[in-house]
Amino acid sequence: MALPWQTAGVRVDVFWRVAVVQLVAVALLSLLLGLIFSDGFFDDWGWLTGPAAWLACAWLTARVVGMEPGSTLLRAVLAGMLGGLAVLLGLHWLGAFLAVLLFAYLCARDPRPDSLAAE
Repeated sequence: MALPWQTAGVRVDVFWRVAVVQLVAVALLSLLLGLIFSDGFFDDWGWLTGPAAWLACAWLTARVVGMEPGSTLLRAVLAGMLGGLAVLLGLHWLGAFLAVLLFAYLCARDPRPDSLAAE
C-alpha cells in the first residue's frame, strides 16, 4: 500500500536530503557572513546578499543531492519569495526555515534524474 505522500508524487528521501543540505548550507553561510560583516552591512546590502546567498546555497544543494542546477534554482527562487515576504513582515528566520521546507517539497515533487530514480 502506498503512503499518502508517495501517491502525491513526493519522494520523501529527496525531500529530507534537500531540506538538510539547504538548511545546513544556509546556516553555515549565514554564520560566516555574520562574522565577516557588521550589522550595518546587512541593513544596507541585505536585500542583495540574502537572495544571492540563498541561490548559492541552492546551487550547492543541487550539486550535493544530484539534481539539475537550472530547475533547482528556479524552485529556489519560488521558495525564496516566501522568505522575502517573511522578511517584509519582520520574521526573517522563520521565513528562511519555511522557505527551506517549501524548496525541499518543490524539489521532491518533480521527476528525479536517473541517478536519483535508480535509488
